[in-house]
Amino acid sequence: MEEMIIPIVIGLLIGLAIGYLIAKSLEKNKASGTIKRANKSAASILKEAKMDAEGIKKEKILQAKEKFIELKSEHEKVILSRDKKMNETEKRIRDKESQVSQLLDKNKKLEKNLEQKSSDFDHKLEFVERKENELEKVHKKQIENLEVISGLSAEDAKKQLVESLKEEAKSDAMAFIQETLEEAKLTADQDARKVILNTIQRVGVEQTVENCVSVFNLESDDVKGRIIGREGRNIRALEAATGVEIIVDDTPEAIILSCFDPVRREVARLSLHNLVTDGRIHPARIEEVVRKTEKKINQEIIEVGKRTVIDLGIHGLHPELIKTVGRMKFRSSYGQNLLQHSREVANLCGLMAAELGLNAKVAKRAGLLHDIGKVPDTESELPHALLGMEWAQKYGEKPDVCNAIGAHHDEVEMKTLIAPIVQVCDAISGARPGARRQVLDSYIQRLKDLEDVAFGFSGVEKAYAIQAGRELRVIVQSEKVNDLKAAELSFSISQKIQNDMTYPGQVRVTVIRETRAVNIAK
Repeated sequence: MEEMIIPIVIGLLIGLAIGYLIAKSLEKNKASGTIKRANKSAASILKEAKMDAEGIKKEKILQAKEKFIELKSEHEKVILSRDKKMNETEKRIRDKESQVSQLLDKNKKLEKNLEQKSSDFDHKLEFVERKENELEKVHKKQIENLEVISGLSAEDAKKQLVESLKEEAKSDAMAFIQETLEEAKLTADQDARKVILNTIQRVGVEQTVENCVSVFNLESDDVKGRIIGREGRNIRALEAATGVEIIVDDTPEAIILSCFDPVRREVARLSLHNLVTDGRIHPARIEEVVRKTEKKINQEIIEVGKRTVIDLGIHGLHPELIKTVGRMKFRSSYGQNLLQHSREVANLCGLMAAELGLNAKVAKRAGLLHDIGKVPDTESELPHALLGMEWAQKYGEKPDVCNAIGAHHDEVEMKTLIAPIVQVCDAISGARPGARRQVLDSYIQRLKDLEDVAFGFSGVEKAYAIQAGRELRVIVQSEKVNDLKAAELSFSISQKIQNDMTYPGQVRVTVIRETRAVNIAK
């Protein structure tokens, strides 16, 4: 079997070799045919490409010729327009040259005229200088002649002239200042007067005067003994409980209660009324009644405060401030009831703020609270305006209201428009006739101070303060003060009063100069 396999394998190998050779020859013949066909197609493609290139070349040459012709025509147009502009420019230059030549001719003529006029001016200047020298000589001669005639030198005459001019200028200046002030008052104060007058006319007020004593009326004098009690124990207990001095004298059917604190006087009055009505008067009963009365008064204070803020339309006020407002009912300032004064100031502030276009509610609030520092619970060394401002800040009032309270007597700087309104309305309420009661000594001293201001000026013969210190009449010596100096004196006195004194309202200064001619028939 092995001998048969070997020849078979050899035969297969030979057959494979022969097949491979035959396949190679066939592929070679096929490749040569393909190459020939490719060469033919390439030649045809090259021929077509050459023909297309010739066509494109001819087309591009034609396009280039057309573009050249177009550019040439545009260039010719540009050259033509440039030539035209050059011609126009040359024409303008020729015109300018002709104008310049004409101006040169005119300038030459003007130069000739100027030369002629300058020579004429030189001649005239020489003539004027000669005349000036002659005038100076004549002036010197006239001055010498005047000095000889008047007996005064030029310097002395100049001094006298200057003094007379000073006096005249001073009097004219005073007259001008007076006229200016009057005009300013008429113009600048017109609106302010209108606002103030409208405000005052729209508020009706009560004029009240309070004293430091109250009178308790009795049905009969028999009650006095019961009030005094055995060995005076009842009256002593009553005075100790209320802090009020009780005066029992020969006044028929009346007992006097004396105390500077109106709240204490009211507590004592109501306590006496309850004791006398009840009929049981002894120390224990007195203390019980006084305690009940104090509670009632405190409740009344709160009610008065609430009613006041409701009447004025003020909301959101702290309870302590409401209580302080109620306490004002039992306080007075220069005899004027403090609550009535504060209500009046609040109404005035609201009306004036409305007239000026400001917040009327804030102005009312500041006007009502401006004097809360006058009713302190404890003694304080601060002025009432600063104390009231501290309380307002403590109880959450707005900065505008606090500043108005503190500035209404100029203790602090005014920072809002509400502050001057409160100050003005406070002055209006306190300075109106009959509003306040002044102590006689201070009233007389103020009048004397007004008269002393007038006597401080030379030429014053007499001075009288009249109309409760609202007018000062000054009588001057006619031989020392003329009419112009009288007007100047009136202005100077008014300025000194305004700068050195404190007074409500305004003070009119009237200077009277009188001349008399007296002869005696014998």
